[in-house]
Amino acid sequence: MELGVGAIVDGKVTGITKFGAFVALPEGKSGLVHISEIAYSYVNEVSDHLHEGQEVKVKIIGIDQAKRINLSIKQVDPPPRRAPRQSSGPRQQSSGSRPPRQGGAQRPMGFVHQPPKEPTDFEDRLKQFMQSSDSKLSELRYIEKKGGNRRGGGGRR
Repeated sequence: MELGVGAIVDGKVTGITKFGAFVALPEGKSGLVHISEIAYSYVNEVSDHLHEGQEVKVKIIGIDQAKRINLSIKQVDPPPRRAPRQSSGPRQQSSGSRPPRQGGAQRPMGFVHQPPKEPTDFEDRLKQFMQSSDSKLSELRYIEKKGGNRRGGGGRR
């Protein structure tokens, strides 16, 4: 069996490091599964997901000029479907003909993000950018005004 990029093979974890895990492959070869290729979710500690001696199915994602083999566990299976985001308030999606509400209630300081409506032409995109920029600037000014001088010592004399 030829070990080439894209092949999915069975292997055994032979070593764990803080940056990944070494896996023994067929034909006496070995490769590295980088920490970013272990799972689709965030991996803080490799040992939370793998242990020495564990049988794993890996995909060969690269072979460099020094014949080092780069492996992935997460690419063996397709990525999981992401759940839709939960909104903090009621949402009316059933009536698609109703445009999003403009103005009105202020959103909390950067905590709730509602996706903007899709701009259709340059002017709409520019208008949307300017509104977003103004909003962010006003939030920053508010935070600066509210926070004041935090250096202590009463300022310059």
